[in-house]
Amino acid sequence: MARARRAGIGRSEPGDPRIDLFDFIVAEFGRRESDDPRRIRPVRIALQNQRDDLLAFAGVPDDKLSMIARAHQLPENVVRAACVLHRKPRTSPAYWHGWNRLRARMGATFLAVFDAMAKAMAQTPRSSALVENLNSRLGKYFTLRCQLGGSYLDLLRFFLNHRCFLRSRVPDRIGKSPTQLMTGKDHPHWLTLLGFGPLQPQRA
Repeated sequence: MARARRAGIGRSEPGDPRIDLFDFIVAEFGRRESDDPRRIRPVRIALQNQRDDLLAFAGVPDDKLSMIARAHQLPENVVRAACVLHRKPRTSPAYWHGWNRLRARMGATFLAVFDAMAKAMAQTPRSSALVENLNSRLGKYFTLRCQLGGSYLDLLRFFLNHRCFLRSRVPDRIGKSPTQLMTGKDHPHWLTLLGFGPLQPQRA
């Protein structure tokens, strides 16, 4: 996220509705801060100071929209309308009304832009899906513990980053850990990394 902010991703732009909505929420926290300063103030300050980092993910699809618009010499708002159209169910009248409007406006470039937009969206992870996946993975490690300390969370993070995937929809990920996939380098078993020595082969 820090790299994204330095590169200019997620910076506030005048009139950006995401920025306006975020600032509205922070302002509402500020209005209610006097009701419970001990609990509301830290949340308000954290949101206020981390706005660009929290919204950095929005720069990824924005950059893809800009590239498609430049490639087809179209205004970005037209390409963004094609992106919004993908969110509507194809069985709805609104989808086909939007389809016809955009096709009439773009002409011969419509299908190429629509296909490029579909590929860009398929390659962009949805933040809600990532959060739901993470919650489902972490939940089972928390249910049996009454308290969660920093040492336990550090160990859990190490374990999840170095444990190899037993299955995956992407065949190249099977048998590799997140660390291996990120760095492209192999590493010993996570127990070996913790200092328990090399693993012994299982006896028949």
